[in-house]
Parts: sequence; structure tokens; C-alpha cells
Amino acid sequence: MSQDQLKNKTALVTGASRGIGRAIALALKETGANVIACARPSEDLDTLADALGEQGRIWAGDATTDAFLDKIAQTKSLDILINNIGINFPEPFDQVSDEHLDKMLDLNVRATFRIAREGVRRMGKGSSIVNITSQMGHVGSPNRTVYCMTKHAIEGLTKAMAVELAPKGIRVNSVAPTFIETPLTKPMLADPEFKAFVKNMIPMGVIGKPEDVAAAVVYLCSDGAKMVTGHSLVVDGGWTVQ
Repeated sequence: MSQDQLKNKTALVTGASRGIGRAIALALKETGANVIACARPSEDLDTLADALGEQGRIWAGDATTDAFLDKIAQTKSLDILINNIGINFPEPFDQVSDEHLDKMLDLNVRATFRIAREGVRRMGKGSSIVNITSQMGHVGSPNRTVYCMTKHAIEGLTKAMAVELAPKGIRVNSVAPTFIETPLTKPMLADPEFKAFVKNMIPMGVIGKPEDVAAAVVYLCSDGAKMVTGHSLVVDGGWTVQ
């Protein structure tokens, strides 16, 4: 991908401080975009600010709030929106608490919808939205019923937005990763039995890196994908094709 492929584009990335979000923010920066990196205040967010340099702006706060939407509304224009926020509480279906149900629905679905709705109001022809979903938005899995439900919801939202926004020249796609090695998944992958299960489910036999997901995002935001909308680019090493 050309280093100036996204030059002078303004990109907003939620959940940007660590893992996949951080890799996406840095990849967009490397291809020329000016990046608004959004996450709760943390040392990771501070170091991301240093890494982005003059091409970065930091929005430290809660993306589920009206105040966050107000920030988007005050932005002059937006060319790229990456919806990357999300949460999961792996647990058996019959033991899911209402508290966990509500938290996942609020962050994974409601907040994503509200951010996308506000972001579209700042977008024009040639803009691109990428929703980070999951392979669990295409298949089912034990102990992840609510997470699967929310990610299936965002896959549906992606398709509906793509159809409605196409006449305005705004493309909407999703990237659906498998288990990626991040600070969030590191404790799970530290369990030899779980790691063996994951690698056995991936025909390529490797655990993905955040940069693998970031590369897919950059492609979907680029002119190379100018005829791609409503698509879910699954970055899963073959998990979902079995």
C-alpha cells in the first residue's frame, strides 16, 4: 500500500489505545491519514499520541457518551470512521447476567450505531466506514452467545448502511477477525489447552497479529476497494470456511 494512499484524509478510530485499534491507527497514519485516536485515558493512549506525532489527535474519553458524539458533530469533516469498540464476557448461556447482557449490547451495538450515525453526518462522497466485528459475527460458539449476537447485529448493520449510503458515495464494510494476539486475549491464549483449540480451528495453524487486521482495514479505506461495500472481510486463517 502506498505511503500516501490516504494522504490528507481524516480518520477517526475508536478503541485506539491498545491491540487492534492501536495497530489500525498506526497503519492509517503510515498511509498518510490524519488520525483522531479515541479511547479512555491511559498510559497506552499517551504513548500512541507520541507515535502518531503531528498526524494525530487524541480524544480521551468514553465513546458511549453524548459528549463524545458532540465532539464528532464539531468535527469539520470526516473521511474515515473505524468502529472498533467492543467488550466480551465469555460465560455459559444460562449464566449470563443482565448486567453483562446490557453492557455488551450498549457498547457493541448501541454505541457503534450512535457513533456511525453521527459520523455519517460529517462525511461526503468517497468516505469509508469500517466496523470491526468478529468471526463470531458469522458463526456460533459456546460461552459467547451474547458476543455472537452483538457481532451478528453489526454485520447486519454494515449491510443495511452500505445499501442506504451508497447513493451518497459512502462505502461501509466490516473486518471480522479471529482470535488475535492482543493484551485482551493474551490471558486466554496463555492457557495451553485454549491456545491449542484455537490453532486447531484455524487451518493455517497460526494466531493472527493486530497488524493483519490493520492491513485489511487500510485496504477497505483505500481507492483499491472503491467498488467494495457491504462486504465482511474475514481475517480468520480459514476458521469460518470449515
